[in-house]
Amino acid sequence: MSEEIESHILKRYELIKKQGKGAYGVVYKAMDKKTKEIVALKKNFDAFQNVTDSKRTYREITLLQELNGHDNIIKLLNVIKAENEKDIYLIFEFMETDLHTVIRSNILEPIHKQFVMYQLLKALKFIHSAGIVHRDLKPSNILINSDACIKICDFGLARSVMSLTGKDIIMTDYVATRWYRAPEVLLGSTKYNSQADMWSVGCIFGELLNGKPMFPGTSTLNQLNKILEITGKPNKEDILSIQSELTQNMLENINNIKQKNLKSLFPKATAIELDLLGRLLQFNPNKRINVLEALEHPYVADFHEQYAESEIECEKPIKLDINDKAKYSVKEYKQKLFDGLLKRKKEVRKKIVSMNLNTHSNNSNYINNQQQNVKNNQQQNLKVNQQQQNLKVNQQQQNLKVKKKKINNNSKYGK
Repeated sequence: MSEEIESHILKRYELIKKQGKGAYGVVYKAMDKKTKEIVALKKNFDAFQNVTDSKRTYREITLLQELNGHDNIIKLLNVIKAENEKDIYLIFEFMETDLHTVIRSNILEPIHKQFVMYQLLKALKFIHSAGIVHRDLKPSNILINSDACIKICDFGLARSVMSLTGKDIIMTDYVATRWYRAPEVLLGSTKYNSQADMWSVGCIFGELLNGKPMFPGTSTLNQLNKILEITGKPNKEDILSIQSELTQNMLENINNIKQKNLKSLFPKATAIELDLLGRLLQFNPNKRINVLEALEHPYVADFHEQYAESEIECEKPIKLDINDKAKYSVKEYKQKLFDGLLKRKKEVRKKIVSMNLNTHSNNSNYINNQQQNVKNNQQQNLKVNQQQQNLKVNQQQQNLKVKKKKINNNSKYGK
């Protein structure tokens, strides 16, 4: 797990500052020597160490390429192999910090919090319309700059919610940092959907309002206990909505719940803020507000009315080239990833060539048109000159006639 950046990377990128290090890699602020653009250079340690890491690497890179272009999703600029065949380098657009750090700094004004929530919902509308569940939404996975513009990152745990047949696929329960996991995930459901992300949004919103995590559980049961203190014990309909046989047994192990009122936990929050928070933090995913409904909520109404045209959906559902239920080897994940990268590069080159040809064609047409215009102008000028010359000749002939007439008259009268 060396932090050292290999020479072939340093030929292209100049390191400026180490931004941070985690279990999966190290991130540097860097400059692209060719374009002079400031970027984030991430070295992923042992990206293909085992099947789990290989799958995560494959998912993140593939999904980021597919989701590329949305203002509130981090843009992956380049992917470069490491010489040791174990690590991998990812080049992203640069963002100054993350929401976790900003919340701890307590520097956001209410209008900033509204803007952050609006952008988060706008990004999720795009992601969910593509049939993708992020599954690991938390403040540290939301990057932010000094203008309070945010971008969602880290799609290593993201999954498609639909299979090729259109039915719910089997989802794993071990996802996301525990504090931001939805009740259905904690209770072992394998049929959850994009509403799991909306629970995470509720947790993030509560943290924005209060400056600290809402449900800092020390275990799964402790986490559920903290959740039920807010939502109350679920009824039969709520339990059935989880679609997990473990639900009843796990809930029976939780006793003496003292339900707390959101208003008492957030005494400074407005009625509109509490309403949105309550709608997001519904135990039953079917009763939980979805992303389209959340964008219509009064809390983000000002931004929604102003930027509604930018609330785009993905053109089509995103389907990975591999079956997420099947088991592949490290070698197969790696091969599939780099085959996909090569294919995409070829498509980009083909597009650039096509654009250049169109540009050349347009330029040729423009030049031809300009040449024709010049020719037409020259002909017009010649015509005008000819007319002027004819007028001049006619005038001269007229003058001669007048002179001759005068001469004749003078001769007639002997003058």
